[in-house]
Amino acid sequence: MARRYLIVIDMQNDFVTGTLGTAEAQGIAPAVVEAARAFDGEVLFTLDTHGEDYPETQEGRNLPVPHCIKGTEGWQLIPELADVQRERDARVFEKPTFGSTELVHYLTHANAAEPIESIELIGVCTDICVVSNALLIKAALPEVPVSVDARLCAGVTPDAHEAALATMRSCQVQVAGA
Repeated sequence: MARRYLIVIDMQNDFVTGTLGTAEAQGIAPAVVEAARAFDGEVLFTLDTHGEDYPETQEGRNLPVPHCIKGTEGWQLIPELADVQRERDARVFEKPTFGSTELVHYLTHANAAEPIESIELIGVCTDICVVSNALLIKAALPEVPVSVDARLCAGVTPDAHEAALATMRSCQVQVAGA
């Protein structure tokens, strides 16, 4: 029997209502919660995770806005998704950068043990972390259907969201809801 995965990317306080929050991220949050709660398969979460040394990192020098510092309120999943994560006892992958190689490793091993039927990604930011993870997963598992639901993703800007969706389409990541 094949397995299905839903990966909720970085739906953390800092990206929804915090220092890097957007109206678009706030707008998708209720639907993301419902999708994660109702998903028939395994739900996984990623957390953008930085240390106190963030300003000295390459990312911190290019984006000088401290965010998702491990252990802070901004680093935590939005409360409704934290509840879903606990209820489902869902695995969480902390990632120090845009894409998670640990997540890809987990999925690669899972697929070797039992074929994966599908992988869907939702969350933020479409044009940074969603696209990075989708392309890493597609590169590692080229025969597994990988998709994103555009209605359940938000980019830094609406134009950046659309550009990321176009990039994913060109790399054989299916885009639903666009």
